[in-house]
Amino acid sequence: MLRSRLRASAVVGAIGVVYGDIGTSPLYAFSAAIRAARPAPLELAIFGSLSLIFWSLVLVVSLKYLVIVVRADNEGEGGILALLARLEQHFFRWTYWSRNLLLAGALGAALFYCDAVITPAISVLSAVEGLELLDPGFSRAVLPLACGILLGLFLLQRIGTANISRYFGPVMLLWFGTLAILGLISIVRTPQILQAINPMFALGLLAREPGIGLAIFGAVFLTVTGGEALYADMGHFGRPAVRVAWFGAVWPALILNYFGQGALALRDHTVLDNPFFRLAPEPLLAALIVLATAATIIASQATITGAFSVTRQAVQLDLMPRVKVIQTSAHERGQIYVPVTNWVMLVLVLLITLGFGSSGALSAAYGAAVAGTMWITTGLAAVLARIEWKWSWPVLAVVFGSFLVVDTTFVFGNLTKIGDGAWVPVLLAALLFLVLVAWHDGREQLSRKLDASAVSTGALEGLLTGARQVSGTAIFLASRPDSIPGAFLRNLEHNHVVHENVVFLHLNFLRAPKAEAATRLTVERLHDSIYTVQARFGFMETPDVAAVIQQCVRQGLRLASRDYTLFLGQHVVVPIRRRRARRWQRELFAWLQRRSTGAAEFFGMPLRRVVIVSTVIEI
Repeated sequence: MLRSRLRASAVVGAIGVVYGDIGTSPLYAFSAAIRAARPAPLELAIFGSLSLIFWSLVLVVSLKYLVIVVRADNEGEGGILALLARLEQHFFRWTYWSRNLLLAGALGAALFYCDAVITPAISVLSAVEGLELLDPGFSRAVLPLACGILLGLFLLQRIGTANISRYFGPVMLLWFGTLAILGLISIVRTPQILQAINPMFALGLLAREPGIGLAIFGAVFLTVTGGEALYADMGHFGRPAVRVAWFGAVWPALILNYFGQGALALRDHTVLDNPFFRLAPEPLLAALIVLATAATIIASQATITGAFSVTRQAVQLDLMPRVKVIQTSAHERGQIYVPVTNWVMLVLVLLITLGFGSSGALSAAYGAAVAGTMWITTGLAAVLARIEWKWSWPVLAVVFGSFLVVDTTFVFGNLTKIGDGAWVPVLLAALLFLVLVAWHDGREQLSRKLDASAVSTGALEGLLTGARQVSGTAIFLASRPDSIPGAFLRNLEHNHVVHENVVFLHLNFLRAPKAEAATRLTVERLHDSIYTVQARFGFMETPDVAAVIQQCVRQGLRLASRDYTLFLGQHVVVPIRRRRARRWQRELFAWLQRRSTGAAEFFGMPLRRVVIVSTVIEI
């Protein structure tokens, strides 16, 4: 009985968090598709657009994501960076392939961030715009109210998503139930709208208006933009719950509502400005606006939470500088708050909201970023299907070839909106991609420089000759498990002393979401009272050095748990000015390195026990 309740709660949770993004698309997607198809006769535009919407949801979300791509998880975690980490386990020795995979993952992550910035703006704006139907005089209040809601949402992030998301599931259940009921009532009045399931209407619209076919695809794509978000959030509830939620509740509700809007448009051509809210009886319009606003806030929360998770993954995979990550739940490691991501997103969301001013204008910009992410995800999943699932080339060509054709069509469809605002997310993604690549390449150059000057632990015996022993315990953070930390060498060189107990602590970040508790620590004795400790963390985990030290004591390591000093080696990067090749990239890396969160804070170290030893490194 308990297990069934747990499964039910996971399904409700998935409805509330995983499908928040795609679940609010009916607010703006159908009207955007009709506007794009409008050169065609209205009836053909309605039937053709609905047919495209229906089959897009079938092919992209139901088949590609829910049947196939969710299988490409990394120990239960989803998202493009989790997929990249899983592939790197096969390609890490092959420099050429590893580099290409990394570039694809970095670009996908950059595009995902842009989607996470636009989703809150378009979702909240589209909901608040319903006030104009109550009274046209409310039009002046739409923009200030939307900005106020968004500001409040981002300000609340610091208290933790667990504290503000406990009602997400029930609210979204009510939302999807309302979508289904409103759509069904409208369909009953005009049942012929169900003929739009026939794909011939989609082909007929595209054949009638071939010149705007890509623009129509760009608008229809708004109905599937939440596909990548559901893959990224899959790890919170598990693959079975995500699938049951979609096929049992979300998909039927979306189809009914889209077809209900189409039926209403057939009956009354004057509703095309806002067909969603006009589905509701006038006495219930105010309640629907309130519910829609709540649903869009939840959709925004899902993308913000996803951005926090992607940030932590990017840091652990060495695609981004260290940033402060705050654990907001003692029970769920996935519940985190990343201040710098939160505030940068807030500024960008408000600028985009004020700059575009309406959901209709934003619909032109929305989709360009996430279409690219979906295309990259399909390509990476195809590689995984070949090398790990052992799919044959013919099966791979039929399945993933079909998906890539659809994704490519959507990418080019969204590129037709470049002049109408899609250049904004594309430009932001390009800038962020350059930052990610500059950081990763800079870290590789720094690592090679440090490796060249590294001193093996085998030389420890000779280094200790003549050194005076002092009391206390010293813990040195080591970048490699087989080399002596630079801070230890500097201390020995300048002070000529060694502590009576010494630990070289190496933090090893795995290409897996979480490290197993049984293999978290590996302890090896190097000398009389000098040990090397490897602590393993997954890319979904936040490292905690204080907890590692406590575990070392529990495992019998001779540490004075209340009397130790942590020595950290800090590298001050200085670009070599005489080298002109990629100088901007090295300058950017040095600038990012200086502003990266300190290792002591990032690794959860007790700051009063930390001593930092700086070394200048030229690259």
